[in-house]
Amino acid sequence: MASDRDFTVDHASREDVVPIPGSPTPLSTSEHCRYWDRVPFWCNTTAEDFLNHSWQTANTVQGASKLEDFLSRVLPDDLMSTSQPLPNHSHIRTPSQFIAEVQQAIALAPMSIRLTPHTLSLIKWDDVLNDPIRKQFIPLKSSLLPDHPKLSLDSLHETRDSPVDGIVHRYPDKALFLATSVCPVYCRFCTRSYAIGAPTETVTKHSYPPGRRRWEKIFDYIEKTPSLRDIVVSGGDVYYLNSDQILLIGKRLLSIPHIRRIRFATKGLAVLPMRILTDPAWTENIVRLSNLGRSLGKHVAIHTHFNHPREINWVTIAAAQKLFENGVTVRNQTVLLRGVNDDVETMRTLIHQLADINVIPYYVYQGDMVKGVEDLRTPLSTILNLEKEIRGSISGFMTPNFVVDLPGGGGKRLASSFDSYDPKTGVAIYSAPSVARGVVFEYNDPLPL
Repeated sequence: MASDRDFTVDHASREDVVPIPGSPTPLSTSEHCRYWDRVPFWCNTTAEDFLNHSWQTANTVQGASKLEDFLSRVLPDDLMSTSQPLPNHSHIRTPSQFIAEVQQAIALAPMSIRLTPHTLSLIKWDDVLNDPIRKQFIPLKSSLLPDHPKLSLDSLHETRDSPVDGIVHRYPDKALFLATSVCPVYCRFCTRSYAIGAPTETVTKHSYPPGRRRWEKIFDYIEKTPSLRDIVVSGGDVYYLNSDQILLIGKRLLSIPHIRRIRFATKGLAVLPMRILTDPAWTENIVRLSNLGRSLGKHVAIHTHFNHPREINWVTIAAAQKLFENGVTVRNQTVLLRGVNDDVETMRTLIHQLADINVIPYYVYQGDMVKGVEDLRTPLSTILNLEKEIRGSISGFMTPNFVVDLPGGGGKRLASSFDSYDPKTGVAIYSAPSVARGVVFEYNDPLPL
């Protein structure tokens, strides 16, 4: 249920009050109450439908052909009329030119297309060439840059560190449990593009279908590895799992004596927040596991993924409040992306807004060296400057760690903890003695433009 707080913004809209199904009190809103009206063919969709997770799932845009159909109906006739695009986009004036760019880019992309109506409704279609949400999910051919010669599809070497199919055990006391390979949306920059989503024209996926038989092998490994204390349940995205599956995994892990911490990783709060509000069984089981863990002296949390302040709207606030009121810890992991959040004001605003809705800003990740997304990757100097400018502008316990997940399986290190970094060559050298003593790990900036 949503809180009885009112969430107000500045301007009027078609409806003054939007009831959320299952909520005892409507949320008073204005500008954002019908944010889906910017998509013409959803402007007659009722709030009851749009704010229901089942409607969102049923109307998800999946695959290149459905995206092309969607774009043909939502793009303005003249893309330049309200935009000042980058020079490499100056030739894209019409919907057909934009769609052709998308088609060419998808043919080269490691990730397939899947987008919720909620996410599509957050895009400013009258400025689609510059929109920071569009850039994360819908590629344009003229934006793409050549891959760095040292990057790879599985840049973190997760498959190498997988003793059992579906588990990554790199750190001494922590492992990654890949419960599924499906997500509610597919990010262009996914570090796990070798496995997540449908196969593309360039990548055959190593999928992790959700199922008890496969999970039992993972449970068995965890039970027989007493050094493990911390499990991240991810994929894919645990939002794809049903309430019974969430409960099964959580209870089984909590029953293992040496497991003290469980994190459920989901981008759902950012891309499908209405599920928290309209799928009581799923949310109740998350709350149930959080409470069960607390009673056992163990910690259960959600780790989510916001990259831009505009991904937080009044529905997000209601969903975050629902979790907060029920004692569920939520932390956020942001990925630093060029043209999305790589300036101080945007990143600082995002961190403050997350803190204000009781989502703990946990990590800001340097972009991973994965294929097909060099246009989104920034030099290491960018994240170093962001930390320098932002640290001290918000309480320390709400200041994220700015980190690099080292190529080759070195794990996460503070971006500023390099052994050496030369901005001219773009080469940073790190060591990670707790993960691989004596091994040198190299992170490379994108090639100069």
